[in-house]
Amino acid sequence: MRIALIHDWLNGMRGGERVLEAICELYPSADIFTLFAQREKLSSALARMPIRTSFVQQLPFVFRAYRWFLPVFPLAAEGFDLRGYDLVISTSHCVAKGVRPAGAGHICYCFTPMRYVWFLTDDYLGTRGGMKRWLSRPVLSYLRRWDRSSSRRVDHFVGISKNVAGRIEAVYNRSSGVLYPPVDTEYFRPSDRHGDYFLVVSALVPYKRVDLAVETFNRLGLPLKIVGTGPLARTLKQSAAANIEFLGWIDDLQLRDYYRGCRALIFPGVEDFGIVPLEAMACGRPVIGLGKGGLLETAVPWTEAERRPATAVFFYRQEADSLAGAVKLFIEKEREFDPAAIRRHARDFDRRLFKERFSKMVSDFLKSGRRG
Repeated sequence: MRIALIHDWLNGMRGGERVLEAICELYPSADIFTLFAQREKLSSALARMPIRTSFVQQLPFVFRAYRWFLPVFPLAAEGFDLRGYDLVISTSHCVAKGVRPAGAGHICYCFTPMRYVWFLTDDYLGTRGGMKRWLSRPVLSYLRRWDRSSSRRVDHFVGISKNVAGRIEAVYNRSSGVLYPPVDTEYFRPSDRHGDYFLVVSALVPYKRVDLAVETFNRLGLPLKIVGTGPLARTLKQSAAANIEFLGWIDDLQLRDYYRGCRALIFPGVEDFGIVPLEAMACGRPVIGLGKGGLLETAVPWTEAERRPATAVFFYRQEADSLAGAVKLFIEKEREFDPAAIRRHARDFDRRLFKERFSKMVSDFLKSGRRG
């Protein structure tokens, strides 16, 4: 059986790419189609796969400013030639699910409907008026129409969380299954190493709200290390006090060490699912995070500790006062967090379990031939 794997773009190893990597282990003879790719930024497992790119790969400055080319992404996705494939599996947060499957069955493992146009427009374009926002109106209208209409090319949706399944129903009027993404709990393991710092691991983009962590730790004066890169890097560094250190991009070995050594992971944004908190928990470290979105499905707040071991302290308003209060509560209760229990919780999301469940989902789809 010939399988085509469709991914939006491949320019690093974030949560979505970890998912694709696990799927490639299930289907090593599959072909990958993606808008553009930088093989040198991929894991060896992905880099050795057959990767076919679109015309976006040839656009000037695409690797540095790919978000500016969003209006042409639908055309690029529709341009892939998928004739001769028996099954299409798209892993999509933007346009991958909009490919034309050419008669093949199409499963979409959906990270989220296109957040740029449905949920976080203000975060990406700003809330003020002006030419940039005015010009975006017809583009956003076109993208919304395309996103909704192209959803009909999917035979079966699977959301990465109940949170995302709700979005799929709201935006596409489609039901979906739910399958949580994989976490490599065999790699991310605890150690005896302990530090005195708090940790953020995130792309430095608006909706991740790393600015909230910076503002809060400026006030608290506690050591904070920030792992990640993105367009807000310079602005965040300029606003940060001396107790905040920016580490930029680091490899997985370094990342694991930073997880192991932190007092807690700071997670200030609303995520579709959130693999980073589970990687930290697999290392036995608790999370201080916003009690919304996917984190509600992956972490156990301290307030529920009587029923099951706590893995997190939640705050509920995206404000510095609220996050600061959660940090202070964590410091007060820090000794009550059990690293072994936190790790046991994370293992419910193990990579091996994901692969078993994903394989069964594909098998059931092929047997049924039904639209989801």
